[in-house]
Amino acid sequence: MKLVDTSSWVEYLRDRESEAGDNVEVLVLSGEAAWCDITLVELWHGARGAMEKRELAEMEKEIERIPVNAPVWRCASKLALRCRENGTNVPISDIITAACAVTHKLELEHCDKHFEEIMPLAKAL
Repeated sequence: MKLVDTSSWVEYLRDRESEAGDNVEVLVLSGEAAWCDITLVELWHGARGAMEKRELAEMEKEIERIPVNAPVWRCASKLALRCRENGTNVPISDIITAACAVTHKLELEHCDKHFEEIMPLAKAL
C-alpha cells in the first residue's frame, strides 16, 4: 500500500501520459493506492468539470482511506515545528500528508518537491 499525495492524483486524473500518472495507475489497478482526508479535500477543491467530478466520486468508493487520527495529528504538530526550525516553509496539507504516511508506515507516492524536504524530517521523528 502507498499513500498517494494530491500532486500525483492530479497527474493521474488529468494527464495519464505522465510518469506520475502512470505510477498512480499501476497502484490503482493493483489495489495498492490509498489516500487520506486532506488529499480528498484538496482534490475536491480543485475538481474540474463533470467528468473529473464523476471519476473522483467513483474512486472515492474504491480507494482505501488512511485515517488522519490523533497519532497523525501529534506527528504533524512535531513535524510542523521541525520544518519551521529547519527553515522549511511548506504547505500544512503536505505536513499532514507526510505525517500520515510516517505514522501509518506507508511509502508516499508524490511528484511534489516539498516532500524531498519534509520526508527526511518526518522519518527522523
